[in-house]
Amino acid sequence: MNSECASLAQGGIIVNKTAQKADEEKQLIKIQGRGSVHLRLHLTVLVIAILCEWIGIHKFRIGPGSLVLLPMLYAVVIGILITPDVLGKKIDALKKIISAKECKLATALLGISLLPLGVKYGTLVGPNMPKILKAGPAFILQEFGNLGTIAIALPLALLLGLKREAIGGTVSICREATLGVVSEYYGIDSPEGRGVLGTYLTGTLLGTIFFGILGGLAPLTGLHPQALAMACGIGSASMMTAASSSLATAVPEMKDTILAYAATSNLLTGVTGMYMVLIFGLPLVNFLYRKLEPVLGRKQ
Repeated sequence: MNSECASLAQGGIIVNKTAQKADEEKQLIKIQGRGSVHLRLHLTVLVIAILCEWIGIHKFRIGPGSLVLLPMLYAVVIGILITPDVLGKKIDALKKIISAKECKLATALLGISLLPLGVKYGTLVGPNMPKILKAGPAFILQEFGNLGTIAIALPLALLLGLKREAIGGTVSICREATLGVVSEYYGIDSPEGRGVLGTYLTGTLLGTIFFGILGGLAPLTGLHPQALAMACGIGSASMMTAASSSLATAVPEMKDTILAYAATSNLLTGVTGMYMVLIFGLPLVNFLYRKLEPVLGRKQ
């Protein structure tokens, strides 16, 4: 009885926090009384978009693969540089254009701006549905590839001196679903919570750049482009877009198939990612931590 009451209370807290966050975003998005903030942000985005499209796509051949630099990558880098915490510290005029207010508004508008992207990928999935159905179980089985981050990242984290933070930080690529699972399971103030939050923030800042470059180089592995396209669907729309766009540019003859496979894989990861972490990821990372920490961990 007590456990049921505790679960209900915890569920109520989560619902209240979600509702509170939604209300805060509504207040940020409102134009009334915030017209100047919207104007500065939208004009800045427009200038960055024009500049990045003018620079264009740059492709460098590396064996059978390519290092592809897309306008999206330039936009992310420029966006990071113009924030108040980077160049804004040195250039007062820039801080007057992009302040903390514009940054908060940009965060609130991110979800809305991704909706047209979702529609675009939906229109790509439809015509390629026969190919997707033909792939069949491969889409389900490739979800286990998300556990590969544990095998690669956990030993490295232990060698770098992390302790229980390594559990939260390496259980997956740590997007929203994983952040929620680890936060509820261990608490966000726990070592595991700090680990998952660190990987989440790193992915938010650098993930698009990293996966954009990785997607272009992926053909170097010799794997089939359809398998690589599935691997692009990691549960993050922006990272999936960067990886699949670079891969499609490197293998242009399969562009539509690559984008459709990546979008479908990303959708499945978004649906099954939480269960994969909860049922398989956390038990596996805890088991490996117990085995590897005494061998690879640094002594206090």
